[in-house]
Amino acid sequence: MTHRQPSRLPLLLLLTLTALAGCPKPPTTPPEQNYSEVQFDVTVPPETPVDATLLLTSEDPAFKGPSGQGLELVYQGGTTFTVKGRMPKDQELTYSIRMTAPDAHVALDAAGAVVPARTLTAHENEENVSFTVERWGPESGAGTQPRTVFVVAVPDITPPDASVWLSGNHALLGNWNGAGVKLHKAVNNSYATTLSFEPGTSLEFKATRGSWATVEKNALGENVDNHTHKTGNGFERVSITVGTWKDFFKVLTGRIEYLHMTPTNPALKERDIIVWLPPDYETNPTRHYPVLYMHDGQNLMDASTAYADEWGVDETAQQLIQSGRVEPLIIVGIYNTADRGPEYTQVPDPRYPEVDGANGGRADAYGHFIFEELKPRIDDKYRTKREAEYTGLAGSSLGGLVSMYLGTKRSEKFTRVGVVSPSVFWGHNDIVTKVNALPGKLPLRIWLDIGTDEGSSSQETVEDTRLLREALVGKGWVLDTDLKYTEVEGGKHNEKAWAARFGNILEYLYPAPAP
Repeated sequence: MTHRQPSRLPLLLLLTLTALAGCPKPPTTPPEQNYSEVQFDVTVPPETPVDATLLLTSEDPAFKGPSGQGLELVYQGGTTFTVKGRMPKDQELTYSIRMTAPDAHVALDAAGAVVPARTLTAHENEENVSFTVERWGPESGAGTQPRTVFVVAVPDITPPDASVWLSGNHALLGNWNGAGVKLHKAVNNSYATTLSFEPGTSLEFKATRGSWATVEKNALGENVDNHTHKTGNGFERVSITVGTWKDFFKVLTGRIEYLHMTPTNPALKERDIIVWLPPDYETNPTRHYPVLYMHDGQNLMDASTAYADEWGVDETAQQLIQSGRVEPLIIVGIYNTADRGPEYTQVPDPRYPEVDGANGGRADAYGHFIFEELKPRIDDKYRTKREAEYTGLAGSSLGGLVSMYLGTKRSEKFTRVGVVSPSVFWGHNDIVTKVNALPGKLPLRIWLDIGTDEGSSSQETVEDTRLLREALVGKGWVLDTDLKYTEVEGGKHNEKAWAARFGNILEYLYPAPAP
């Protein structure tokens, strides 16, 4: 039997294929990437609106973005905006940054000149570009006008829809009206605004959320001093940090009651009345008490309504009564109104439009309301000593002025007078003229004081107050007997300063009876 030899061709083919399968494949070279993914990180100035529209713009198509207007940056928190763009490699690109909303601005350098266009040449597949905008301004540049940027950092408890304001001692700051200039919401949990003042202007101000009931406090809920700044002749930033807001800290001491009254005179506005009762009022039902009426009632004891700071009348009175240094008394705070200037002055003074001075001269009508309408209601509702010898009237600034004036007119109604930092200047020192015109001394026990540093933020001065003191002495009042005169070294024209000496005022006007 004959056997056939197998064909060699299939075997050789099989061996060849096997060898080829075991050989490594030759490397493949990926195509060269002709673009770079560039991340732009931009640090913006603290006054930048948090909702600002910021664009990187250029004539190059790479910067057109989906809108065709530019690459829009996205806010990342803090003071950083970012955007990523695909840029052609190895090409020099020129671009600028600009704000298109809420206002149209370009980047300026620290001197106020427009920043030249930036250049970029990308070489790597991924790159990062970072730069800082010093300030924003018009395309024409900042010019030479002085500008002050206020930046207010607020606490996290600030409501997200809050309005934040500055109020201070200048017309642009509202002349202490509680809501002088509204700030825009800025980056980094801040609010900001830009104002122009004459160089060398001395400013005092505080932040609020629209009224003195929401004025700033420190982180412990304590009062803070006025912020101060003296303006320069160029661009400047003034930064403050709010610890918390007053309306989160409402503290009252003792028994407090509220009344609401509408004066019969249509020239006077309706108002609230706050009444503080002494510690033993409920436990000593047969006792009757002297009464001290005070102006600017919302500033006296309720932190939630006070103008800038409260006097702490409730805490001070309670402590002095309980320590036996002051006679137990009732304190009645008369809230002021938008007509504070007219009501607290005895004559017009058009030099002061910020308090409606042209319509001044309603003090007599205000006094009639106090003694013919409010006092009878207080006497009927509470156990008071109704006689003039037990009744007092006190206030500060214009409140001190009206207290002194009504003392010269209504001494049959009250005899204890607290004249604190009085606005003697009003009506060209009219109150001095009126005291000099008195036929003689009246049965008044008077506290008169002035701080030595009040003129920096107001018109009240030591010199004018000394004139009033001398006029009173000339009519027969005796210093340290029935006239207590004090010059408070470094004392300013604000509630904090008046609170610091309210205890002394009480001890003089209502001393504890001798045992």
